[in-house]
Amino acid sequence: MKRVMLTVAYDGSAYSGWQVQPNADTIEGQLNKHLRELLGEEITVIGASRTDAGVHALCNLAVFSTNARIPAEKISYALNQRLPQDIRIQKSEEVAEDFHPRKVETRKTYEYCIYHAKFANPILEKYSYFVYVPLDLEKMEQAAEMLVGTHDFAGLSTYKPEVTNTIRTITNIQILTEHPWDKQDCELIRIRVTGNGFLYNMVRIIVGTLVAIGRGQMGIERMEQALETGNRELAGPTAPAQGLMLMQYEILDSQDVS
Repeated sequence: MKRVMLTVAYDGSAYSGWQVQPNADTIEGQLNKHLRELLGEEITVIGASRTDAGVHALCNLAVFSTNARIPAEKISYALNQRLPQDIRIQKSEEVAEDFHPRKVETRKTYEYCIYHAKFANPILEKYSYFVYVPLDLEKMEQAAEMLVGTHDFAGLSTYKPEVTNTIRTITNIQILTEHPWDKQDCELIRIRVTGNGFLYNMVRIIVGTLVAIGRGQMGIERMEQALETGNRELAGPTAPAQGLMLMQYEILDSQDVS
């Protein structure tokens, strides 16, 4: 038996998130179904990041064990012939038999895209959060700086009773801007967050709080208060799912991979 790791890219628009759910179409469900058909075995993948409904990824990881004789590196080619077009395997490789993607030291980078313009654009809106009100980027950057480091992020996440440790480390957060198609009347604002792990809805609540600060709906101090008190009600709303994408998933302890 060998252990295979898949690097998976997907457009999450049509799916109810990563994790298998009853009576719902999910990324994990699609992988399980088509791997079982391909390999003729009862396959259940283990995902690295269990993204929410509507969230996208360039590089989520999934592992599974198989007795199939097909080389690990060939599985990506065969699986892509079966998967729907909005899910594509970028790489398949053999890893250590006991490798588990959520039990090794990792660093993840998520990017949230905001589209600011007078009117919405149907192309950009599919992968971004449309905001027609001008945002004060300087205030947003000041609030974002408060997040760097190790903190208890309970006040910037959605409560889940099974999660007992809400301390996480953000190593870097950037707010980047660009003008698509060189149009000065519209702006893409990319909030890129890197850390060792993220709580449920954490990035989307951070973004929602930054947008509320940028719109002048709350002061910069509210970010600090949400961090210090753990009170979710002090933070901003949860930003829509379609603007969020898992950009990079780095395994830092390489000796545990193969």
